[in-house]
Amino acid sequence: MAEGKNILLGILAIILGILVMAFPLFSVFTASVLAGFVIVILGVYLLAQSFGTWGTSKAASIAFLLLGIIAIICGFGLFGRILAFSALASFWLYFTGFFLMISGVMSLFAKDDTVGKGVGGLGIIMGILYIILGSYALNPYYLALLIGIWLIIDGITIMFVGSSALMNSVKPNE
Repeated sequence: MAEGKNILLGILAIILGILVMAFPLFSVFTASVLAGFVIVILGVYLLAQSFGTWGTSKAASIAFLLLGIIAIICGFGLFGRILAFSALASFWLYFTGFFLMISGVMSLFAKDDTVGKGVGGLGIIMGILYIILGSYALNPYYLALLIGIWLIIDGITIMFVGSSALMNSVKPNE
């Protein structure tokens, strides 16, 4: 069992997961509002960066300006729009699944050892799973269900494994 702080975080994640599944449209609406707000704030930050870098690099300043304008437009376009948020989540799952499958195929052919080939096969399977989940994420009800299940699994993991054990299990090669 993990320490007390992790148990509280795990319980909160499980409760949030249940709430997301109980109120799917409200949950996806809230997520779209938060995502839109964060992207608008990012756009404002990029605009500020644009004006701050004008003296040192005009090309970087123009790039920051364009990215800031695009981020603000996308943020307002996403703000409170459930279908736009579902489409974005679905696109992200398709995109990730596609690249997982490509990297899995590359690992199958590039690696000579059994572990490398196993990781390649796992990458292909995970890519297919991501693409399947992406097709379900187009529907806001299923997207809320996917988010809720992920929160519950994450809460259980935090409660029983703990973040310190997860961090210690992923050590770089020395």
